[in-house]
Amino acid sequence: MGKLDGRTVLISGAARGQGEQEARLFVAEGARVVIGDVLDEQGEALAGELREKHGKDAARFVHLDVGVEDEWRAAVAAAKDAYGGIDGLVNNAGILRFNELVSTPLEEFQQVVRVNQIGAFLGIKHVVPEIEAAGGGTVVNTASYTGLTGMAFVGAYAATKHAVLGLTRVAAMELAAKNIRVNAVCPGAVDTAMTNPAALDPDADPEETAAAVAELYRKLVPMGRIGRPQEVAALALFLTSDDSSYITGQPFVIDGGWLAGVSPF
Repeated sequence: MGKLDGRTVLISGAARGQGEQEARLFVAEGARVVIGDVLDEQGEALAGELREKHGKDAARFVHLDVGVEDEWRAAVAAAKDAYGGIDGLVNNAGILRFNELVSTPLEEFQQVVRVNQIGAFLGIKHVVPEIEAAGGGTVVNTASYTGLTGMAFVGAYAATKHAVLGLTRVAAMELAAKNIRVNAVCPGAVDTAMTNPAALDPDADPEETAAAVAELYRKLVPMGRIGRPQEVAALALFLTSDDSSYITGQPFVIDGGWLAGVSPF
C-alpha cells in the first residue's frame, strides 16, 4: 500500500528539479500523476519512463505554461480525460531572476510574477473545483525560504513567494469546509538548475560548479550543505498524504536551518 494509492495529482513544473522528484515519488507511492511543464521533451520522457516502470496509468504529460489560463483549462481537461478527475495539486512551477531591485526591468519583474504568483493562483482557481468534485483533497504550493524573510538581489522572487504564502492561507480558510487542505513548502537552497544556473551551461566545469556551490552553503547553512530535491519531494508527499490530515494553511520551511540564522562554524 502506498501513501497516495488511488489519488490523481497534477504537478506543475514537473519535467525537472523538485517537480520531477515529486512526480517520481508520488507515482512510487501509488498516485497517478499529471506532469505539467513547458519543457515538452523532458516532460514526455519522464511520463514515458514512469509508465514503463509503474504501469500504463502511472503518468501523463501535458504542456502547461502556468501563466496562461487556457492552458490550465486544457491541463484539467486532459487529467479528467485520462483519469476521471483530480484530487491533488502541487503548484511547483517557478522561476528565479537575480537583480538589484532598482535595476530590475519591469518586464523581468512581471515575468516572475506571472509564473510564480499568477501561476499558483490559476492552479488553485482551475484545479480546486475538480478536487471539490472528488470529495476533497490537497493543494501544496511551492513558496520559499525567501517568502518568510528577505534576501538581496531576488526582490521579484521574494515578493512572489510572500504572495504565495498569502494565497495559501486564504485558500486554506476558504476551502477547509470543502475538505481541501492547502499548505506550502518553503525550500531554502536546493540543488536544481533553477538555483544553480551554471548547471545549465554546457561550457561550465561540473566539478568546479559543484565545489563552489558546496563551499557556499557549507558556510551559510547550519547543516553545512545544499538541499536535495528529493528532500523537498518528501515534504510535499507528507502534505499531500493523510499523514498531515489535521494540517492546513501552514508554511513548512525546509532549509537545513538557514532561516534560524547563519552558522558561525
